[in-house]
Amino acid sequence: MITSTKPDARRNASPYLYGQEAAAVAQVLESGQYGHSDVTEEFEHRIAEFLGVPDAVAVSSGTAALHTALLAAGVGPGSEVIVPSMTFCATVQAILAVGAAVRFIDVDPATLCVTEQLVRDAVTDATAAVVPVLFGGRAADLMGARGELNARGIAVVEDAAHAFGSRSGPHLVGTAGALTCFSFGPIKNLTCGQGGMVIPRTPEEADTVRRLRLLGVQEPQGERANTTTYRVGGFGMRYQLSAINAAIGLAQLDHFATTADTRRHLWRTYRDALAPLDSVTLVDVDVDNAVPHLCQILTPHRDRVFTALRARGIGVGVHYPPNHLQPAFAAWRRLLPATERVGREVLSLPFHQHLTETDIDVVVTALGQALAS
Repeated sequence: MITSTKPDARRNASPYLYGQEAAAVAQVLESGQYGHSDVTEEFEHRIAEFLGVPDAVAVSSGTAALHTALLAAGVGPGSEVIVPSMTFCATVQAILAVGAAVRFIDVDPATLCVTEQLVRDAVTDATAAVVPVLFGGRAADLMGARGELNARGIAVVEDAAHAFGSRSGPHLVGTAGALTCFSFGPIKNLTCGQGGMVIPRTPEEADTVRRLRLLGVQEPQGERANTTTYRVGGFGMRYQLSAINAAIGLAQLDHFATTADTRRHLWRTYRDALAPLDSVTLVDVDVDNAVPHLCQILTPHRDRVFTALRARGIGVGVHYPPNHLQPAFAAWRRLLPATERVGREVLSLPFHQHLTETDIDVVVTALGQALAS
């Protein structure tokens, strides 16, 4: 193990707190209002304000955001959802949770994101929604295909778990007309400890997600204390975001400009350090517009490099094994040559805000040695 490697380089990802989060949580605990409360609603308001959108609906996780967004878009049994295989399995599980079938598609190996043409080629009469995954923080721009999809009644539900704060051209992710889902999990660019957010397209979608996150109860939570009954209007889950988690998110949001600048600087530092290495391709996140969530390379020597770096205490990882090759999703397996090559070659380097330029130098030096061995 390299003794010069700090613990920060031994972790592939790590939460980063600014110091105000503990006090914010303590204030919630002192209030006695631990569940959904006005703190949760303040977090919703602040996210909507940050994005410049009319509304934002907080839920308990990014997976919950995808599940409720698909339901709000009317996706259900008998329909089909187009989704890249190159994503975390949560994306696929949310589609299966609404009873829809999965149609896996390939990605552009340069970005690990879908393209308009890949989506167009995959659309069938059964397609109800497309779920582009904004991989690593890069915005997958489907604006050119949006009119065609809308004309066919096909919803665009963005899996923006990696992409809070990123842009596609002039548009912040969540503002370009898609039903957008964010994740605020422990290692995301903005964390609530655990949480998610749906950015609805219409007031009706917002109302639907709010009912779904509270077990289908129609009355807003604050009104139930003043009545002897309530109405359950349909299916729902317990997907509320607690005030404890919202308080963490509010504290994080105050520092998000610093988060974005730091992550862009770290990614550019990796880019410059990796440039001399042969047999390595850096996955492009469009760093000038994205807030990077991952720093990934492609190398045909991935497995050998992975083993060598792990043995030397460096926290590399693989994001992600392709879903169309997973046993649980075998019913929807199809040939996806680009994804299958990427699945063999992709390697995530340590990437989080605790890293220093010295840490990155240690990682890249060890990578070069592993490639040369």
